[in-house]
Amino acid sequence: MDLSKLGNPSNFIEEAVEEDLRNGVYTEVHTRFPPEPNGYMHIGHAKAVFVDATVAKKYGGKLNLRFDDTNPAKEDVEFAESIQNDIHWLGFDWNGGLFFGSDYSQQIFDCAVKLIEKGMAFVDDLNADEIREHRGTLKEPGKNSPYRDRSVEENMDLFLRMKAGEFKDGEKTLRAKIDMSSPNINMRDPVIYRIRHTPHYRTGNEWCIYPMYDFAHPIQDALEGITHSLCSMEYEDHRPLYNWVIEAVGFEHKPRQIEFARLNLEGAVMSKRYLKQLVDTGVVAGWDDPRLPTICGLRRRGFTPSAIRNFLTLVGIAKANSMVEYSLLEHCIRDDLKLSVPRRMAILDPIELIITNYPEGKSETVKMDNNAENPELGSREITFSGKLYIERDDFAAVPPPKYKRLSPEKEVRLMGAYIIKCTGYEADETGKVIKVFAEYDAETLSGTNPRKIKGGAIQWVDQATCLDATVNQYDHLILPGEGDMMERINPESLTVIRGAKVEAALGDVNPLDSFQFMRTGYFTTDLDSKADALIFNRTVGLKDSWAKMKK
Repeated sequence: MDLSKLGNPSNFIEEAVEEDLRNGVYTEVHTRFPPEPNGYMHIGHAKAVFVDATVAKKYGGKLNLRFDDTNPAKEDVEFAESIQNDIHWLGFDWNGGLFFGSDYSQQIFDCAVKLIEKGMAFVDDLNADEIREHRGTLKEPGKNSPYRDRSVEENMDLFLRMKAGEFKDGEKTLRAKIDMSSPNINMRDPVIYRIRHTPHYRTGNEWCIYPMYDFAHPIQDALEGITHSLCSMEYEDHRPLYNWVIEAVGFEHKPRQIEFARLNLEGAVMSKRYLKQLVDTGVVAGWDDPRLPTICGLRRRGFTPSAIRNFLTLVGIAKANSMVEYSLLEHCIRDDLKLSVPRRMAILDPIELIITNYPEGKSETVKMDNNAENPELGSREITFSGKLYIERDDFAAVPPPKYKRLSPEKEVRLMGAYIIKCTGYEADETGKVIKVFAEYDAETLSGTNPRKIKGGAIQWVDQATCLDATVNQYDHLILPGEGDMMERINPESLTVIRGAKVEAALGDVNPLDSFQFMRTGYFTTDLDSKADALIFNRTVGLKDSWAKMKK
């Protein structure tokens, strides 16, 4: 590492890294992202890999992807593969290599044997409840297990028999022998191995004992040459145990653990356990349901890698946990899509518009910019006739004050086309407007006549060429409040609009193509969308509440 390039840290983690490099503690930077493959990756995990990757990149170092798969109960190859796909989609790579914790099973076992031989670990017969009772409280010290003083020979014999499968799950554990009076409860003889007769998704039935995370993690870091073990603040109290394991086993290479605040996103479920519950109970359609903060769910909803990275940059790195407003994430995707995606006309709640003085049978094309703010996206031609659809909200039989859209005897401009004047409307027996009549001014084609009107411009689609579409609109899945999450499911988190009318250009799209539906919001083509059954998911509305709030 060229030390002359140091001197521009942007957060406390980089300050620590630069201090270690200057002092010669490490000659390079090597980080790791260690997800457990027991669910799909969510945006909180994205922050973790973002921190690991950006620190390694800034200092010309390496990043390892290591799956923490030493608990066979809930792990699966499906989750491991999805996490790899999501990391790549976010724009990161593991230039240090891909590793699996289960590949270190023998080395971790050997480390446990070394602790037993040094009299620093013992086999305990207490069950989980009894261990918890012996542990004590924050105010009271714990009590030694009655099995704590077993001889090295007895502990070794029992541990090997644990490995051989002689005991049932929970019948025995291996515990580190540290200090039951330590003020840090994590140091009160923690369990480092447990019995679990469950086939592992990679190693099958080769092992029936598995190391606990707090024991396996520092060993894996040391074996891989990790210099900085970056993790969330919940592991701060575990750091003394992390360092104890490194010292007790006798590793020469000593990684440094540094903690940072995890991402808490307002209104989002940020726990894999709760996310799995929502999936398993059918509250959502799967891990990639666009209402979930999983990376695959955000992708299906239309969020982009760059928007997520920008969001994580704005969130920053801190030590204190805080709640990040969801509107900040919305601001980032709006900002990312504003100039990069084409704009299209889509009528979500259509009513017929009949232009009575338009020549019968006539059809023409009008030219519209794909994105008026970005000329590089070019333009398109749209068919126009005397029979159109307009948005129901763009007409009012009895307009409120200062109404700028279409109403009886009032004029508006049809975007990219002509000025029209409403001459009447038709309603059903309930009073619901089903058809609007208007006349157009043939001399006012957009771009050819500067005549000004008091009304605004409204969108439209041609009845002859428009396409039917289904549109999914989303709101927060969980309502605010306390108590059982399952009792706070928002029944209006998904609104499915069938029979929307969209312009013909939207018939030639691919899954995950994004657009701005003019005056409505940003939408993306769903993965299940087909040419004869179009489906669009709303990514975000046009209103930028976060930016306005900051003014």
